[in-house]
Parts: sequence; C-alpha cells; structure tokens
Amino acid sequence: MTIRRTLLAIATAVTLATPTFAAPRPAPALKVERVVMVMRHGVRAPIDGEVPVGTRTAAPWPTWPVAAEQMTPHGMRAMAIRGAADRAWLAARGVVPAAGCPARGTVGVWTNVSRRTIDSGTGFVAGFAPGCDIAVGHRAAGAVDPLFEALRAGTTDFVPQTAIAAIERFTGGMDRLAAKHRAELRLLDRVLGCAQPTCSPGAPPALRASADGHGIELDGPIRRTSGIAQVLLLETAEGMPVVGWGRVTPATLERLGRLHAALFDVFTRSPYMAAHQAGPLGRRVIASLTAPNGPALDLLVGHDTNVTALAAALRVDLVSPGYARGDTAPAGTLVLERLRDDRGAAVVRLSYRTQTPAELGRLGSRVTTTPMTIPGCVQLCPLDRFAALLSAHLAPAS
Repeated sequence: MTIRRTLLAIATAVTLATPTFAAPRPAPALKVERVVMVMRHGVRAPIDGEVPVGTRTAAPWPTWPVAAEQMTPHGMRAMAIRGAADRAWLAARGVVPAAGCPARGTVGVWTNVSRRTIDSGTGFVAGFAPGCDIAVGHRAAGAVDPLFEALRAGTTDFVPQTAIAAIERFTGGMDRLAAKHRAELRLLDRVLGCAQPTCSPGAPPALRASADGHGIELDGPIRRTSGIAQVLLLETAEGMPVVGWGRVTPATLERLGRLHAALFDVFTRSPYMAAHQAGPLGRRVIASLTAPNGPALDLLVGHDTNVTALAAALRVDLVSPGYARGDTAPAGTLVLERLRDDRGAAVVRLSYRTQTPAELGRLGSRVTTTPMTIPGCVQLCPLDRFAALLSAHLAPAS
C-alpha cells in the first residue's frame, strides 16, 4: 500500500471514529421591555452632624457652596451628565428613543420628599430628556413616604429589640464590628491629623431602640466615623482640589469607605433590617416589573439606605470601582430590567450602575455597569421566580 493510500485510510478511519455533536443552540434573543431603577441622590453638602461635634482635626474643614445636605451646583451638573449617559444606555437597549422627547407616560420619576432627592431627580431629567415635560413626582413637603422611609412610616410590625438581636447575630456584636475595622479607624485618625489618641472620641459601641420605637440608634466608633468617611468621599465627588488636607488618595478613600459600609451592616444589611427597611420599596419594584402596563422606565430616587436595603433583600453585595464593598456611590443605581426572550418567557436582569468618585469630581460621563447574580438564579432570573425570591425576604405590611 502506498503512503498516500495509507494516509487516506487513516484519515477515513479517524473521521468515522470521531463522534459528531449537534451545534449548540444559540441563546434566545432578549428584548428589554421595562426597566426599574432605584437610585441614591447625587453629590450633596455634608449633613449637620455627619462630622460629629467634638471631632478634632489638624486644620479646618473646607467650606461648601450650599447649605447642609443640599445638592451642590457641581452635583446638579453631574446628575444631568448622568441622565444623558443613562438615556444613551437605555436607548441602546430599545427602552427609550435615542433623541427627542419620550412618549408621554413612558418615563416615570418618583423621589423622596427631601430636597436633595427632588433636585437629583430634576437634574437627572434635565440631562435625560432636555426640554421635555417629564414630571418629577413626590409627596408634599413634611410628609413621610413609606417607599423611602419604611420604619418611620410604620409600614411593618418592626420590633426594635428583635432587630437589635438580629443585628448582633449578623455582625457578631458592636464591639466585634468596631474591632474588625480597627485598621480603618487608625487610618482615619492619620488623615484627620489631630495628634490625639483618637480624633473622634465618644461613647462606647452600643445599640438601642429609638425614642419613638420606630427604629434603632447606634453609638460608638462606627457611628462617629462613618459620616466622616462619607464627607471625604463627597469632597472628592465635588471635585475639590484638595481632599482630606492632601492626605487622601483614591486607595485611601476606598479603604475609609469600609467605615461607611459598616454602618449598613447595622441599619440595612441583616436579614431582619433588610426585610423591614426594603418592604414597601421591594413590593413597588415587584409591582412595576409584573404589571401588564406601565412606564418603560420607572426611576425611584432615594437614599443610600434604600439602595443597600434593597440589595440586601435581594441577597447581593454592592461592588463597584472606587468604592469599598458594600458602600454606596452618589447616584449609584440598582437597575432591574424585565426582558422577554423569543419563546415569550419574561426574565429579570440585575446590575449596579455607578461612577467613581474621581469621575464624579471631574464631571465625566463614564458610567460602570456591574452585573449582579441573584442567589437562586443564573444571571437571568425568571420573572415569577424573581418576584417569589424578593417577596420571601420582605416583611409583610402591617
């Protein structure tokens, strides 16, 4: 047998012996039908008491251009830029047109009653659909909106002592929580530069029921320093030329963010607190995603507690560039998309859209979308399963 005939015989044998496989079935085409976005407000001035009275520093704190807790002009410009970026992102998904005014009723915006949330919604809309008649809805001034302040509104059978016991189990106790962040506490002292044993003295760690019985209160180093860490982040997001007296780098800021994130271990992240804090908001999200009709975009603008509580109820961690794990970004947004595949099945996709503190500071337009997987689902979650999973982690309405 010639070499050529031998090689041909071997090739034929190999071909016959090689199993054949069907080509993999392509993933079903997905069409975005509706989007719910739960957003924290944008860049604001510090809240009174966010840097506790008695905190020592080597030099004065910088001044802000607006009153306490109000949106700054820089923050308003950042919200408009974010609105334009989200418009382009949603248009690419077919949710809204790329230009012009969206059809009436296809975009809904609802905010809490605080000025900073209303202004954030207004700034977002100005960039999202300039010159268009999109109302920014909210309750009357002084009212309590249960979507954003569930405990204060008394929407569930919240029991402070039960909450405290659940938080203690979740964290290991307030002493342990403070000890876990000892390195960040020392780092913050170095940034403050007060040349004292600690720059933010005060009461030892303790949890107690609030005076009205509708919530809980925290004392101790995490309570005292979490707000200070947040103010340093806001200085960066405001674009101040010097942050933390020149002693704060992006890496330092991210480390200090663990102190702010630790606050949510107490107030929103334990299963009990998440269930009660996210109750009305979670039910609103489910209703928006499952209703037969509704706006293509349902934007809800609240606070860091709303974003962290909903994330905790969904059993996902907040992870985004430039921030400590579990911390929240100004204008950070949980995005829930309802999609339908070519077989007619409705599914939910979850992501977290943020801008880094530096990007906010330079008024940049880059937004990072971090995909999130809901436990019990694989990337995409069937709509009915999503509703059941989230409902199971929400306290019933009282």
